[in-house]
Amino acid sequence: AATNRDDVLDPALLRAGRFDRQITVNLPDRKGREAILRVHARGKQIDPSVDFSNIAKRTTGFSGADLANVINEAAILAVRENKDTIGTREIDEAIDRRIAGPAKNSRSMTEHERKQVAYHEAGHAIIGLTLPYSDKVEKITIVPRTSGALGYTMQVDAGEKHLMSKQEMLNRIATLTGGRAAEEIMCHTVTTGASNDIEKATQLAREMIT
Repeated sequence: AATNRDDVLDPALLRAGRFDRQITVNLPDRKGREAILRVHARGKQIDPSVDFSNIAKRTTGFSGADLANVINEAAILAVRENKDTIGTREIDEAIDRRIAGPAKNSRSMTEHERKQVAYHEAGHAIIGLTLPYSDKVEKITIVPRTSGALGYTMQVDAGEKHLMSKQEMLNRIATLTGGRAAEEIMCHTVTTGASNDIEKATQLAREMIT
């Protein structure tokens, strides 16, 4: 038996002599993610330039099913573009789709909106690059996604962290609010684009205190 919600199981199932042995399967670490990616890449034509170790670094928090989805989605994208092999570009797009949904190319944005989104994401990146103990800035995009995101800044942990210091948490809050600050400085106004950032920063601050 397998479940993600053992708290809703009938207690009669869990008493001695029945399903009384519980094995918890945690999310894979970096080495585990790399191994899972290689398993799902078997039988597929992968470009030699693809670095599974680097992909594993950028997929912190992905489950085995998520990683399988990334490889399969990358294969579909490669076929659509009539490519003979799956390259880093297809895998990058597959990761973006898993995080924020497919690109919404039909969404019309004014030049002013594009500029605001660009400044917003640059604000996140500058704070992330400036403050010590911050996660590495890996990618910035201002391509609208079906999830509603108009862009995002990807930051990657340097290693698999089990503890987070107070300074690291404060830096993360600063990075989250950097987008809104950049909008205010460069565009002399603020928009609703920072709403999700504010929610995340508020949640982190509340968790720090409580």
